[in-house]
Amino acid sequence: MRVVMFGYQTWGHRTLQALIDSEHEVTLVVTHPPSDHAYERIWSDSVADLAAGRGIPVEVRDRPDDSLLGALKAAAPDVIVATNWRTWIPPEIYELPRLGTLNVHDSLLPAYAGFSPLIWALINGEPEVGVTAHMMDAELDAGDIVLQRPVPVGPRDTTTDLFHKTLALFGPITVDGLALIAAGKTGWAPQDRSKASFFHKRSEEDSRIDWTWTAEELDRLIRAQSDPYPNAFAFHRGTRLRIVGASVSEGTYGGTPGRIFISEGDAVVIVAGAGARYGKSRGLALERVRLDDGTELPAASYFRTMGGYLTSHPVPN
Repeated sequence: MRVVMFGYQTWGHRTLQALIDSEHEVTLVVTHPPSDHAYERIWSDSVADLAAGRGIPVEVRDRPDDSLLGALKAAAPDVIVATNWRTWIPPEIYELPRLGTLNVHDSLLPAYAGFSPLIWALINGEPEVGVTAHMMDAELDAGDIVLQRPVPVGPRDTTTDLFHKTLALFGPITVDGLALIAAGKTGWAPQDRSKASFFHKRSEEDSRIDWTWTAEELDRLIRAQSDPYPNAFAFHRGTRLRIVGASVSEGTYGGTPGRIFISEGDAVVIVAGAGARYGKSRGLALERVRLDDGTELPAASYFRTMGGYLTSHPVPN
């Protein structure tokens, strides 16, 4: 089949490579320009460079507009494939190919539509994540499901781990989905919209630690904000601390959330949880911290004495 691909970053790069290696002919690639957004500077393999290196025409757009229609019609696609495309695609584009548009999204739709699904899913303690190939319609990430591939979330997985696990599925699920479409299969599975959720882009505010969260929730937040993602952070005596290694404490500790309380092995335990005053909650055992200048230290080396607080915002000394 003749395929036009809308794609961006490493997800799009991996999908385009799979299409190039398949029996299909890629007649045009549409991609976004490079971005300065913190979450778009990582996993940023260039779709444009890969396409250009294979002699495939490339159009670069922040969003598809009327000026793109001529190039799309000239490319004469049987189907469009969209992967990690960041803006809405209008019906005059997604309905243009005779076989429609296949979108590939890194969640098990209908849950976690929208942005940063792996991060949100890990924060929320989901037992599995995955990839969905679905037919595009007027509502973002809401079309009928062609294929889904789940991935279990391990007990100490980070978002970086889940990225690599799910990325490996993008090329195969795209090629397998196109095979079903080419074979004339229809009757895809409608999404159950009562189970849908839609998440916004993450920003610095979403990485700020709230010590009223339980230690279990904070442990997941820190693993969700693993390198190379912007790390979860708090403040100590006005200094920002990025938490790059932590776990749930072995002991239970009572007091005020954010209190720098006690050493536990090589870790330093911070009181956590809105119910910490009852003394029945685990704390967050900090293992490694990073300063804004990039200096990384074991928590026990940074916190030489106990006492005082980690706060969500800087406070006067």
